[in-house]
Amino acid sequence: MKNEQRPDISVIIVSFNTRDLLRDCLKSLETEVAGMSYEIIVVDNASKDGSAEMVEREFPHLRLIKSEINLGFAGGNNRGFAVAHGRYIVLLNSDAFLKPNALQKAFEKMEADQNIGLGGAKLIGRDDLPQPSARMFPSILNDFLILSGLSDRFPKSKFFGRPDRTWADPNESAEVDWVPGAFTMIRHEALKKVGYFDEKFFLYYEEVDLCRRFKNAGYSVWYWADVVCIHLGGESSKTVKHLSMSKSGSQLTLWRIRSALLYYRKYHGLSGAWIIRQIETLWHRFRLYKNILQNNEERKTKAEHSRVLIDLMNQAWKETKGGKVSPARPW
Repeated sequence: MKNEQRPDISVIIVSFNTRDLLRDCLKSLETEVAGMSYEIIVVDNASKDGSAEMVEREFPHLRLIKSEINLGFAGGNNRGFAVAHGRYIVLLNSDAFLKPNALQKAFEKMEADQNIGLGGAKLIGRDDLPQPSARMFPSILNDFLILSGLSDRFPKSKFFGRPDRTWADPNESAEVDWVPGAFTMIRHEALKKVGYFDEKFFLYYEEVDLCRRFKNAGYSVWYWADVVCIHLGGESSKTVKHLSMSKSGSQLTLWRIRSALLYYRKYHGLSGAWIIRQIETLWHRFRLYKNILQNNEERKTKAEHSRVLIDLMNQAWKETKGGKVSPARPW
C-alpha cells in the first residue's frame, strides 16, 4: 500500500501459471498507478510455474496471497476482496495491460457518477483490433444467435448482433448488461451490498452473474470506450492440457457448459436450463449428421467436434444435476 490511509484503488490480479506475463503485467501496472493512492494484491491459484516465488522475489512490496488449490476466477478474486481496502476495486487479468491513463479515467468516471456500480474497458488484442467488451445477458435467443452463427454473419444488425453488441460503435461509451472481467472497476461499497462472486461458478459466467446482481440492486454497469486495455486472452486456459478445449483453443469447454447450465438454472429455472441443453444438443446433432454425409477429412473433423460437444453437454448436465449444483473442483 502506498500510504497508511485507505487507498483509492485496490488492484486484484488472480494468476494461474502465467509467471512471465504476470511479471510484465505488474511492471506495467506499477507505471500506471504512479501518483495514485493504491494497493496491489496478487492471488496465486496454486501455480506450478513459480509465479508466487517470482512475486515474492521481484515484487516484495506487493501483497501476495498463495492458495494451495486452484480456487478459480471467482474464488481467487473473493480472497482478494476480503482483504482489499480501496474505495474502488480493480480486477485485472495477468494477461491484460492498461493503456496510459486508463486507470485514472476509470477512477474519474466512478467519482463523477455515484450510481455506477461497475465499469469495464474497451478491450483490444495485440493487433489493436477490438474484442467483445460490452455484452447482453445470456438468453435462449442470444445463445441461439451465437450458436447458429447468425450473430457473426450479420454483426451490424441490431437484432442478430445483439449478444456482443457488434452493431454498436466501439468508440462510444454506453450503459450495458455486462462487461468481461479482464479489466473491471467496482465500487467497493456497492460490492459489500451486492455480495462477492458466486463461487458456484468456478470458471466462466461469474462476471455475468455479478453484473446481473449489480443491476438488480439498482446500480448501472458501464462500458467505457476511452478506457483501453490490451487483453491477450486465454493464457491460463492454455496451460491446462488435459481438458477438452473449444474450437478457439482458449476456452475450457466442459467448464463453459457447466457454468452455462448453472447460470440458466439460477435465473431461468430448470426449464430454462433444459431448453438451452436441448438447443445446443440438437444443433450439434444436426451438424454431426450433416458433416458425416460429406466424405472428406475436414468434414470428419467437424463431425468429431460436434460429437465431443454432445458428450460434454450430457456429462455437464449429469454433473450439475441439471444446473443445480457445481461439480467438484479444483481442476
